[in-house]
Amino acid sequence: MDLGLAGKRVLVTGGTKSIGRAIVDAFVAEGAVVGFCARDGKLVKEREAEWQGNQARVTGTMLDVTDDTALKRWIDGFAGDGGLDHFVANVSALGTENSPAGWRRSIEVDLASTVNAVLHVRPHLEQRGSGSTLTIIGTVSFVEVSGPTAPYRSVKGALMPMVKSLAIDMAPKGVRANMVSPGTILEDGNTWGRQRDAGSERYKRMLARNPSGRMGTPQEVAAATVFLAGAPASFVSGINFIVDGAMTARVQY
Repeated sequence: MDLGLAGKRVLVTGGTKSIGRAIVDAFVAEGAVVGFCARDGKLVKEREAEWQGNQARVTGTMLDVTDDTALKRWIDGFAGDGGLDHFVANVSALGTENSPAGWRRSIEVDLASTVNAVLHVRPHLEQRGSGSTLTIIGTVSFVEVSGPTAPYRSVKGALMPMVKSLAIDMAPKGVRANMVSPGTILEDGNTWGRQRDAGSERYKRMLARNPSGRMGTPQEVAAATVFLAGAPASFVSGINFIVDGAMTARVQY
């Protein structure tokens, strides 16, 4: 299937690891021009060199998305070099603790910086017009609780009404907005990978809950993300696209 993404210009936040890295990989495979950011400058340079070494048109930027001035400069700079067709808000504070400091950090990274990024990219996407997209990476944790109280699910859940509103507001301009919500995603070194290696009871319990008999991969989340940005999904907007192997029992009305 041709997704029509060759030559399209894409920005991805948190693009050096796990799902973010897989999203950049997937857009590159479709022939897109990709800019990505992350806080770890050394890792940004390593990833950029890897992609460019394979002839990919990828540029990396060291950036803390909570620095709104730098965030806007990054977005405007990329768009100014040739426009912006697709934006993926992937960065997350993930497992912050259930404490005032943990909540503040999660709100700053997952909510406030994502809202700020949306405000900055929206004019560029609307200027690009028909076919441009905005995608926010969410989580199944806000549709079905499966663990102790933590900021992550509540803060991610606050973004879905914004996605639906944006989809309605931007539709006349030809811009689509969606959320992609991963379930339990496993790879070496990530949260579930460490719990698997430690033989934790929570890992065993969550694995047993999934009727697919396994956890997902970053590449499977990336595939859904890139599909939603592509031309074949041109009539899909305002949805929460759950990628969880049928783990959540909620009926998706």
